[in-house]
Amino acid sequence: MTDDESDSESMMDRHTTGEDRVRMVARQLSEPQTANWIASEAGWSHEPTKRVLARLVDDGILHRDESGAHTTYYPDYRQQAMQEAMRLRDSGHTVEELTDRLAEMKAQIRDWEDTFGVESPNQLRGTLADETLDGEAEDQRREIAREWEHLQRRIEIVGFAIREWDFLAPTTDPAEASS
Repeated sequence: MTDDESDSESMMDRHTTGEDRVRMVARQLSEPQTANWIASEAGWSHEPTKRVLARLVDDGILHRDESGAHTTYYPDYRQQAMQEAMRLRDSGHTVEELTDRLAEMKAQIRDWEDTFGVESPNQLRGTLADETLDGEAEDQRREIAREWEHLQRRIEIVGFAIREWDFLAPTTDPAEASS
């Protein structure tokens, strides 16, 4: 660890509480995680983390799933998608720029489909059973499958932001609010 990394970590510890860190980690979840995982990521102990997670569930910010071997927590993905669509709308990009980005993401997926002769990230993962692949090729395909899934989620959000461009517009222009 460099001096800069230890300085930034100690600065984060000094400027945020354990509860703040749990909330930050919980709101950034992209898949369900256990309280232990969240506590570890937040650098806080398990029991207080569980109490914060319980409050976040009560407040409707997180959902709790007790159906598996371990209780997991995950955010309301609809709320996350809406917030991300609003961020895209407010980012200063034009609808044309977002449309171009959407086309680029879709072209990338079509390229992977053509290159590997598959139609989904899981089908790409299935090609790892090919015994002629070396370790580097397997790692590349795993990484592409993860990126493919990420692009599929981004396509949905960017597409939503484009479709709802007018609806997502801020209700007042900052210049109008100060007049």
